[in-house]
Amino acid sequence: MTLLTRTQFAAFGFLVLLCTLSRPALADEASLWQALRGGDAFAIMRHAIAPGTGDPAEVVVGDCTTQRNLSAEGRDQAATIGDRFRANGIDAAAVFTSEWCRCRDTAEGLALGTVVALPALNSFFGQYERQAPQTAALKQWLSAYRDSRPLVLVTHQVNITALTGVYPASGETIVVQRTTDGSMTVLGRLP
Repeated sequence: MTLLTRTQFAAFGFLVLLCTLSRPALADEASLWQALRGGDAFAIMRHAIAPGTGDPAEVVVGDCTTQRNLSAEGRDQAATIGDRFRANGIDAAAVFTSEWCRCRDTAEGLALGTVVALPALNSFFGQYERQAPQTAALKQWLSAYRDSRPLVLVTHQVNITALTGVYPASGETIVVQRTTDGSMTVLGRLP
């Protein structure tokens, strides 16, 4: 085992302090739910558990037999997440989803309201040339969106990471605030 010199130890301590100070403070869970209820933020969530990665080569949107789909555990997870929204005062929401079956099935499993397909939420996994224009289209849509109901978006990991910088787990919800200049601020995560 190598011992650190005083200089190395001090530099390491400074780096730890710098990383701690530069990270945005994440809100506690109660304030995240309050922000969603009050319309100060929106929820963007990764679809529930769908075993595997990506999709087969010949995906046909609307044909679930050509896609990776939710498992029984994933369907249960979606229902549990919907229950969690209701337990935190959100009985109904404006719900938009990717056209992929695993996202649509997650959105419907939440049982928070009518589910509307939003192509800007479709996966671009394996087609990364679509990342920038599609993320810009989603930001533009979010900037123009107006509704008094809480907003829930169900999409894919790549879309969430491109928008927020967060790599979410299956079924994880990221709470995001839109700012007046059109940028996005991550308030926190609801695992």
